Amino acid sequence: MILAYFSLIWSNDFHLFYSPSPIMEQKGGIDMDFYIVDVFAEEKYQGNQLAVLVPESNLTRKEMQQIAKEIHFSETSFIMSNKQENGGYDVRIFTPDEEVPFAGHPTLGTAYIINRIMENGKASKVVLNLPVGQIPVVFNGDTLTMSQNEPSFDMKIDQLEFVARVLNIQVEDIRTDFPIQLVSTGLPCIIVPLKSVDGVQRCSIDPLQFKRFLETYYKCNLLVFSEEESRDPNCLRVRVFMSDTGFYEDPATGSANGNLAGYLLKYRFFDKEKIDVRVNQGYEMGRPSNVNMAAKLKNGTYDIQIGGKVQLVAKGDWLSSD
Repeated sequence: MILAYFSLIWSNDFHLFYSPSPIMEQKGGIDMDFYIVDVFAEEKYQGNQLAVLVPESNLTRKEMQQIAKEIHFSETSFIMSNKQENGGYDVRIFTPDEEVPFAGHPTLGTAYIINRIMENGKASKVVLNLPVGQIPVVFNGDTLTMSQNEPSFDMKIDQLEFVARVLNIQVEDIRTDFPIQLVSTGLPCIIVPLKSVDGVQRCSIDPLQFKRFLETYYKCNLLVFSEEESRDPNCLRVRVFMSDTGFYEDPATGSANGNLAGYLLKYRFFDKEKIDVRVNQGYEMGRPSNVNMAAKLKNGTYDIQIGGKVQLVAKGDWLSSD
C-alpha cells in the first residue's frame, strides 16, 4: 500500500513530482496534507528534519505513533486544529517511540507551517497548545523564536568514569568546575560540560553503556557541549544523543538548548545574568545547524528564547491505510 506521495522542492523553478495517477486509485483516498521542513537551517538539507501533518479527521494516538515510526524523523508533529482554540493551535508531537509533551524544533517547524497555510503568512506570533502549556513563537523576518518554560534543575551525576564510558571519551575530557546535571524546560536532558571541541567531536555513544546509564539515572537525552575555540567567544559546540531506540544523534535540539540556556545562567558559565549565544550543532553529522540562544536571569526568574530559521523542503499527501 502506497501511503504518501509528495513533491520535492529542489529550487524555485524546478519540482520533481511522483505521478499522482496510480496513488489516487488506492482504496481509502487521501486523508491529510503533510510537509517536510528543515529547522535551525540556514538553507535546505541542513538543520533538523521535521514532518508536519494536518489531519482532516480525527486520528487515534496509535495511528499518530504509527505514522511517526513510518517517517522515522526524530519528531513528527500533528496540527490538531485548523483555527486557534483557547488562544492557540492544538499540536501533538511524537518521536518514533512515544509522544512527548514538548520539543524545540517541532515547535518552530510547526509554527512555520501554521503561519504559512492557516495564517496566510501574515502572523507575527503563533501560539502552540502543547501538554507543557502554551508556547508562543514570534516571527522576525525569516527567524522564528520560541519562549521556553522556567527550567527545573534536578539530580547531579558525579560518576565521571561512567559518563566517559557512555561517550567513549576520557575522564579528563569532562569539566569538573560545572556539574553534570538533569535539567528541563519541558523535555529533560542530562547536560555534560566538556573541556574542548575536540572532546565533543570524539564523543561516540556506547549503546550498552548508555542503556545502563539511562536505567541507572533517568531516561532522557544526553547533551554535551564546549566553548568554540576558533570562533566568536559567545559560541558553543553542542551534540545531543537521543534516548529513543537506536540512540541516534539529533542534528538540532531546541528543547535541550533551552535547558542548556538555563544551566549556563544558573552556574554563570559566562559570568553573566544575560546571554546571547550562537550554538553550532549537527556539524559532526553533516547537517550543520545554527541555534540562536538568548536568555536572562532576573530576580530568580528565567527568560529563555531559542530561535532559528526554517526551510520548506517538501509537501504532499498522506493516504489512508484502509
